[in-house]
Amino acid sequence: MTQVKIKHDCKLELNDVALRATPARIAVMKFLENTTTPVDVQMIKNYLDKQNVSSDAATVFRIMNIFTEKGITRQISFNEGKFRYELASREDHHHLICKNCGKVEDFSYCAIPALEKDIQKKKGFLVTSHALEFYGLCESCKDRQN
Repeated sequence: MTQVKIKHDCKLELNDVALRATPARIAVMKFLENTTTPVDVQMIKNYLDKQNVSSDAATVFRIMNIFTEKGITRQISFNEGKFRYELASREDHHHLICKNCGKVEDFSYCAIPALEKDIQKKKGFLVTSHALEFYGLCESCKDRQN
């Protein structure tokens, strides 16, 4: 996974949303700050284990649910029977999902704001958010099929 550096104090961010800064919550925040693709609970649990942070899957689920409720994370579903999570503060982007290997890549070009303005103009509907995923084959899987 590619690393993204966001500089801030995790404890302060947790305190700002009235959450105690437990070792597990801080570790999850650091993990989310250093990944560029949405992660699932098992990936987070594996990271916590490697960091010797005591947790179980239920604890990670609770952390992610409260983070999502507090607006720290965004919950994403790629129709794979589980949720993935990413920081809500990340810039607007979309996802490319390989239907063969499951690889997820961020795609940051977005022409949707112009479409949102057109929708508001033509339909009087104010779009407050959107989600867009593209499903297909990544370069590696596409090359293997040829």
